[in-house]
Amino acid sequence: MTKPHMKIAVAIPCYKVTQHVLDVIRTVPASVTRIYAVDDACPDNSGAFIMQHCKDQRVQVLFNPQNQGVGGAVVTAYQQALVDGMDIVVKVDGDGQMNPKLLPLFVHPILSGQADYTKGNRFFRPESVRGMPPVRLVGNALLSFLTKLSCGYWSIMDPTNGYTAVHTSVLRELPLDKLEKRYFFETDMLFRLNTIRAVVRDVPMDSVYADEQSNLKISRVLPEFLKKHLSRLGRRYVYNYLVRDFNVGSVYSLCGSLLVFVGGAFGVWHWAHSNASHLPATSGTVMLAAMPILVGIQLLIAFLHHDVSNVPSDPLQISLREHIDDLEEAQP
Repeated sequence: MTKPHMKIAVAIPCYKVTQHVLDVIRTVPASVTRIYAVDDACPDNSGAFIMQHCKDQRVQVLFNPQNQGVGGAVVTAYQQALVDGMDIVVKVDGDGQMNPKLLPLFVHPILSGQADYTKGNRFFRPESVRGMPPVRLVGNALLSFLTKLSCGYWSIMDPTNGYTAVHTSVLRELPLDKLEKRYFFETDMLFRLNTIRAVVRDVPMDSVYADEQSNLKISRVLPEFLKKHLSRLGRRYVYNYLVRDFNVGSVYSLCGSLLVFVGGAFGVWHWAHSNASHLPATSGTVMLAAMPILVGIQLLIAFLHHDVSNVPSDPLQISLREHIDDLEEAQP
């Protein structure tokens, strides 16, 4: 159900973007109510630069006293949007890589009640990735698969894409102060959204590379990213399959893991015994080791299939809005 009166805000993290940010603000559609430009302790004084040169009355400059990274800057805008009563917040970078004119594409699924959170996907059309450097292309594909595992949104791609939109009723359900502050912010956001069963949709877009220099060093962040993905995977499994619910996926995963462990331990012990005694294991012993492993692998595959089919599909914003309406009607 479309809500034409809903107030839309744009969040623009500002860090060394003085060459592009005014053009970005200038192209923000007129349908936007508020523009939050967040100076994340920028050495170029982006906030003061915007206040001096931008005359758009929708712009509100926010200042972080210390540099918190893109995640910290976006959270600052989110918190202000909640205070100001905004309904949707769209995050756009200030470096010119994200075209604000695409904003209606990101907002529409939320306005129509089809999604709680939308994000850009530069991999949807083959034409969209022609200008993408091969290293980024391969890296994003690998990160996408890791994100599917750790966050549970199996239908999304391009997890590091920062062009996003979110309904503020969903933001109120998230622990904003616990979100990752820097490069892992977008992935951590997806993980948190999955814990509350929010619906996420991809929005096709083209990749644009301006003259800015990326501060992301793959060799430095890869070990950190792997560690954080494993952490989110473990936490998501415990929360979704042991704490909040115990379902057939829980049975598949626990029984499968147990059988693989027992079969593997049995096989290793007999292999060591055979190696020490110089006597080959019998075919029956080999089968006793192999069968639990094979059955366990089949159960783990069944669990994976269950997890893929368990992606949230009912938008959270609708149930939250209905709950608020019920509370309002119950008041005398």
